[in-house]
Amino acid sequence: MTALDLTRDWPVPSVSAAVLRSGTVVATIGDTVRVQRLASISKPMAAWAAFVAVEEGIVSFDQPVGQPGCTLGHLLAHAGGYPFEGSEPIAPPGRTRMYSNTGFDLACDAVTAAAEMPFAEYLRLAVFEPLGMSASELRGSPSHGVHSHLDDVVRFVQEVVTPTLVTDETARAAEHVQYPGLAGIVPGVGRYERCPWGMGFEVRGDKHPHWTGRSNSPRTFGHFGGSGTMFWIDPDADLALVALADRPFDEWASDALVEWPRLSDAVLAEYATTGTPSARSAPPSAAPPGASR
Repeated sequence: MTALDLTRDWPVPSVSAAVLRSGTVVATIGDTVRVQRLASISKPMAAWAAFVAVEEGIVSFDQPVGQPGCTLGHLLAHAGGYPFEGSEPIAPPGRTRMYSNTGFDLACDAVTAAAEMPFAEYLRLAVFEPLGMSASELRGSPSHGVHSHLDDVVRFVQEVVTPTLVTDETARAAEHVQYPGLAGIVPGVGRYERCPWGMGFEVRGDKHPHWTGRSNSPRTFGHFGGSGTMFWIDPDADLALVALADRPFDEWASDALVEWPRLSDAVLAEYATTGTPSARSAPPSAAPPGASR
């Protein structure tokens, strides 16, 4: 029995999953071309498009977006002071980690305005087409509207592991903690006195309990989605895991928060090898030059 065989017992209609080591797929299970809504793991993909826009020079992490004092970087790191849903801010920027679909969509609106095209088209041209993600499409909100399948999500994870669309310096914004020390909530999981996030990606840090495994390093970063989807990248283990279930998280949250960590620990036990962590990675408290802090 392999680690991925654990998914056969999940209380979901369908699941597909993949393990990557050094960016190369080493194991898969399930229908890898079954298209489904990714929910909030759309956010890292949308953030990557924003990274491309930064490199094109049409936006910057420090540019004002939203309420006074708020920047594109604040919004991508869920530090803009906006609620989960709702257009009115409820806190000043940079004071607390408030996971916000609204804030994330505001960030994508800034890219839309600068690129002078719908965000769905920009995402396709900037990320999906160059990476060969031919089955991926944004249908609705950038914060949760991407539809895709396992093979395409794997292609995206490979890009994050070894960036080709952006420089390593820009890519570090994903895995390095922005506005360190902020307290906040991971919806459906818990509240943390230290709730680290990069831009578009959650950083594990010392969160406990958590949806990743107990064996995952604090530098692990990734995301999960309300449609039952998740992925993480652990630079210390040089491993990544993608698992796409097709049952709403709220319907099996208590099971998911047992099964996802169990799978994560099993993957690390089976596939991790002793070696040097990713050379481009740095401690999660660091931030790339020019990124908002």
